[in-house]
Amino acid sequence: MQTTRSSRQSRARPPFTPRTSRSRAWLRVLCLALAAFIFNTTEFVPVGLLSDIADSFAMTPAQVGLIITVYAWGVALMSLPLMLLSSQMERRNLLMGTFALFIASHVLTAFAWNFWVLMCSRIGVALAHAVFWSITASLAIRVGPKGKSEQSLSLLTTGTVLAMVLGLPLGRLIGQYLGWRMTFGIIGITALAIMLLLWRLLPRLPSNHSSSLSSVPALFRRPALVSIYGITVVVVTAHYTAYSYIEPFMQRVASAGENFTTMLLLLFGAAGILGSLVFSFLGNRHPTALLMGVIFCLMICLLLLLPLAPHNLAIALLCVIWSMAMTALALSLQVKVLGMAQDATDVAMALFSGIFNLGIGAGALLGNQVSLFFTIDDIGLVGALIALLGLALCIWAFRRYRDVFRLINLG
Repeated sequence: MQTTRSSRQSRARPPFTPRTSRSRAWLRVLCLALAAFIFNTTEFVPVGLLSDIADSFAMTPAQVGLIITVYAWGVALMSLPLMLLSSQMERRNLLMGTFALFIASHVLTAFAWNFWVLMCSRIGVALAHAVFWSITASLAIRVGPKGKSEQSLSLLTTGTVLAMVLGLPLGRLIGQYLGWRMTFGIIGITALAIMLLLWRLLPRLPSNHSSSLSSVPALFRRPALVSIYGITVVVVTAHYTAYSYIEPFMQRVASAGENFTTMLLLLFGAAGILGSLVFSFLGNRHPTALLMGVIFCLMICLLLLLPLAPHNLAIALLCVIWSMAMTALALSLQVKVLGMAQDATDVAMALFSGIFNLGIGAGALLGNQVSLFFTIDDIGLVGALIALLGLALCIWAFRRYRDVFRLINLG
């Protein structure tokens, strides 16, 4: 009887081999990359749907733009606390709970009957976002093939890049033809499918983190690191002052059609890949010059946004350079943070994520105020002035802490 049972089990379960184990590991990482794509898409997709959402609630795009600020500030405020609160939780169950909140919030978004319900649903998504990004990088390393941590992280990063390249313009395209509610509904359905795959593929993953709030004051006692955080919030604010309202800007100021605006968002996202290539070539060789150079490029692009708006070819080229500069800038700042906080990378990166989102929210809010109290034409000029402040802060920091930056181990 025992023999029969054993033979049945052997027939029911395929033989375990290193190849099947490795394939399953890559499949887990691929599913996490798809999740990264979904989580980043839902953060950025309102940029391409502001006018449609505004029309459905009889509001202006500037008023609706507050959902970008609330989302980003929700992530900024909750990234570190949620990371610390969940540091001892079993990772698979934590990830499933995060997906459940994410999906439920998208259902609420799709059926939002007024703007305040929409706002509450976006806060729910922001909380899920904060938890997801506090655990995903370490999960990709743990569940990926052994000895392939760099490749696992690279695949995860590809998911985030594709959110800009494909997610945002595809979300806008769906919203353009089927309505903005359908965009968020499809995101929720896709998230459900990915959640079920991860539930099947992931083993139980006990937490191996021991993050502590006590490391935060130590990080803020490093003035060079604090200066990088300061540069981050300023330049991200500059970028999102204009970028948050690029869709209504193109339609109302440049008189661009919906199809051209969608194409421009697709081009903007795709150019980010070129920006990452620029960083890979110059990031280690000329890190200081690269960081200053891309901030300068960002400032010039924002300054030329209004003058070049009526010229389709010129504005398309400007968006390519703008996107390349912003991608290389984000990567440069992230590497600087990692180099100066090698003893507390989890907390340092949670702070970086929070500060980055603080800049997103501040930029969206500032663009909102410029659009309401001046005109939407001025978002590029205001962004350029803030970028100039960021460039000045960068020059000061690299002169003041020259020796610290020289000693950073970027390897």
